Amino acid sequence: MVMTPGALGRFGEAAAARFLGRKGFLILARNWTCGRVEVDLVARHGQRLVFVEVKTRRGCGLQAPEMAVDAAKQERLRRAGRLFKASFPLLPHDSIRFDVVAVSVTRNDRIREVRHFEDAF
Repeated sequence: MVMTPGALGRFGEAAAARFLGRKGFLILARNWTCGRVEVDLVARHGQRLVFVEVKTRRGCGLQAPEMAVDAAKQERLRRAGRLFKASFPLLPHDSIRFDVVAVSVTRNDRIREVRHFEDAF
């Protein structure tokens, strides 16, 4: 049975969180929202606060998942990052970064590949 788009997105986010965890990231929040903005994953890597957009795609489409993070999406993520920092002013960090994790899934919903783009924008 094929997953719905919402289930596929959650599946990709869980895969991204596991992948980042193996790379030493501490996941602080999943699907953090404030008003109309959302961040898929908020993590800490060392003393850096990292906001992660996860894009999951099934099959061998013509467009790579990471290509869906356009200029408008980048600006929404920057805004979400500012709101997160304002919401948690005592959370220590030296700097922030915006990453993208692209998850490719086979037609039968198995992970094909996870790619991490650090400091994507």
